[in-house]
Amino acid sequence: MLSQRMLMGKAGSGDGGGATRNPYAIFGYGWVSSDQSITNLISNTGVVAGDVAGVGTARSELAAASYGFDKVLFGYGFAGAAGSSLTNLVSNTGVVSGDVTGVGSARRALAAARYGPDKAIFGYGSTGSARRINNLVSNTGVVATDVTGVGTQRYELAAASYGGDKAIFGYGKTAATGGSEVAITNKISNVGVAADDTTGVGWVRRGLAAASYGGDKAIFGYGGWYAHYKSITNKVSNTGVVSTDTTGVGTERRELAAATYGVDKAIFGFGYNGSNVAMTNLVSNTGVVSGDVTAAVGVRRWGAAASYGS
Repeated sequence: MLSQRMLMGKAGSGDGGGATRNPYAIFGYGWVSSDQSITNLISNTGVVAGDVAGVGTARSELAAASYGFDKVLFGYGFAGAAGSSLTNLVSNTGVVSGDVTGVGSARRALAAARYGPDKAIFGYGSTGSARRINNLVSNTGVVATDVTGVGTQRYELAAASYGGDKAIFGYGKTAATGGSEVAITNKISNVGVAADDTTGVGWVRRGLAAASYGGDKAIFGYGGWYAHYKSITNKVSNTGVVSTDTTGVGTERRELAAATYGVDKAIFGFGYNGSNVAMTNLVSNTGVVSGDVTAAVGVRRWGAAASYGS
């Protein structure tokens, strides 16, 4: 099973922060030498707090998104030996709740983002093969049943909000065996309707992460493919246009997570580059990525992150 997991890194998961006012972020769950349930809170200046003992089922390759303007939902992922559909709600003070029985197809290596602007969407992933399933989340954190997705089925992709009330899914891999990395994107409307594929921009890759910044824009960053790691980024305009590659800053890696913090900035954190790491890279409200910041916390990969608070 481990060999399959090495081929199927965690999907980059982004906070859906379009027009966000959330000052804080939370990174949670992931994998070290086993699945984890620990969390780390991020201050409004991008400082990573120490490990907090986990709540709920330990898992990895999950996704997270903001909902209800100031709360977070962790959902799905890999738990022990199979995909999961469990969710864990996070309050507007960063307190994680116990497991909520899952809705929809159990899967891993998916992505999630906020839309609407107070709802969330979990999309794509793998159930053993790449999927294009979507699950909408209400502004009270209730997850809806599966909706057949649009566009190319894939996993290990990333998602974030843009334009104040919309979302975008991007990149990923189309199959565990014989598939390929892609750079295509799919936009989500402000009512949760997915659009067909948009031709990809930049390096094809998987295991990347994405988050909103600047109030209405987004950024995809890092990622790679088997035994290869990148630190490139691609900005997304407030109309959902993805820009060409920007030369990367910081340690090349994949299987990381990202979220909005400080209302209009973003943070990439953790990941894998041959070994698990715990560094972060802050993104300014104009989309400028900073160098590595060493986080004095446990290393891990395949976690998820989103923003919270008001």
